Amino acid sequence: MSYDVIIIGSGPAGLTAAIYNIRAGFKVLVIAGYAWGGQLMLTTEVENYPGFPDGILGPDLMQKMRQQAENLGVEFIDKDAVEIDVNKRPFKVYTGLNTQIEGRTVIIATGAATKWLDVPGEKELIGKGISSCAPCDAFFFKGKNVIVVGGGDSAMEETLVLARVVNSVAIIHRRHEFRASQIMQDRVFANAKIKVLWNTMVTEVLGKDKVTGVRLRNYSSSEARSQNDSSRPFASNNNTKESEMPIDGVFVAIGHKPNSEKFIGRIDLDDKGYVIRHEQYEGKLLKYWSSTNVDGVFVAGDVHDYRYKQAVTAAGFGCIAGLDAEKWLDEQKG
Repeated sequence: MSYDVIIIGSGPAGLTAAIYNIRAGFKVLVIAGYAWGGQLMLTTEVENYPGFPDGILGPDLMQKMRQQAENLGVEFIDKDAVEIDVNKRPFKVYTGLNTQIEGRTVIIATGAATKWLDVPGEKELIGKGISSCAPCDAFFFKGKNVIVVGGGDSAMEETLVLARVVNSVAIIHRRHEFRASQIMQDRVFANAKIKVLWNTMVTEVLGKDKVTGVRLRNYSSSEARSQNDSSRPFASNNNTKESEMPIDGVFVAIGHKPNSEKFIGRIDLDDKGYVIRHEQYEGKLLKYWSSTNVDGVFVAGDVHDYRYKQAVTAAGFGCIAGLDAEKWLDEQKG
């Protein structure tokens, strides 16, 4: 099988790129994956995606995007890409034994996966009080009490976003100090709505149809520390304390892992595994924003975006990659 454009990934970035490329008259294939649709398939209400004044369920949004692409003629394979060969053209993508697909250009849009806590009750309640995106879901917890799990800059950012709308927010951190930058810590400690539980881990999420609380394990004699308390507990010791904490929402902010393993040794990745963009210029003018180190291979969405991680930005990156791929293909004709 041979295509003009092969898109690996089927979240907002991949589907947007597909829509642009099929409308440009190219033969387009989306290798969607067995679990297609990206992280929005795990989301309930989406109220910050333009065009849906009453909001829309994450899976419904992805289904509409896919249907739009299919209606335009985009082909889909609901299998995972297991290997990619970019050493020569046409590029080759493999989806299983003896299944080789050729493409004149490739767009990498495999996204990133949230690092979850992997504790009892978590999987069942994702989207029912458990979230990994405060900018997406903070509104649903207006006036409620929530926790954020984590200790880096992302956790601080999530906490500060939530503090604007919730009644209270507690940061649960397994160590006795944060990894976050000092400026982010200062902002957190200056907010009266925020408290910190040091040396503490979530061991279970409680609730049946929605989050009602968490079970905690604390490794220090010191418990909650408010932002105005300058004392800090010592490092974890052998004194543990189990407790339950009633709560309305859990925001997990322990990081994301880009889905880039299959590109190791083939596409340039940074030390965290995110695909590195290699912008190309004609003189002083930007030619390709989404290009990788391999000419003719482009990238879009959360697999390279470690900062914004929003559905609308992913779609925007997909648009850019689609337009870059179109320009690149047109230039090959000359």
